[in-house]
Amino acid sequence: MISQRRNALKKLLTTVAGTLGFSVLAKAETTASAPDEKEVYNVVDDQDVPLFSGATKFKGLIFIAGKGAHFAGDIKAHTDHVLKELEKELKAAGSSMEKVLKVNVYLDDIKDYKDMNEVYKGRFGKKPPVRTTVAVAKGGVPGDSLVEMDCIAYV
Repeated sequence: MISQRRNALKKLLTTVAGTLGFSVLAKAETTASAPDEKEVYNVVDDQDVPLFSGATKFKGLIFIAGKGAHFAGDIKAHTDHVLKELEKELKAAGSSMEKVLKVNVYLDDIKDYKDMNEVYKGRFGKKPPVRTTVAVAKGGVPGDSLVEMDCIAYV
């Protein structure tokens, strides 16, 4: 039943598109396939060579690289610091915590999950983003951080 409706809808849209002419469709295709330039905010090493992009904007999306907390402290202090760093990057790129679509959380120890959640809760507004949380393998999060997070948002 549903597949019959889909097929009927496809036929209807094809007929309407044919009636309107292909020039409209060609124009949309040309616009959609035009290359867009991405904006990058590089993190450089001591010789001013780009190491990686700390943030990248492309087609209305913002990709923020992983942020960690590289100081002595507990998971709550590290989580708070990381979330503030993400917020700072998002604002600099023209976005906000409320516009975050996806967050990845990397914990040094899965035992910190509950305490991380206490600090994380409510930081992204009333409609929080989807999230993946994992504990990293041996070796931990780089820079001795207890947590690292990255995210994707829109402008």
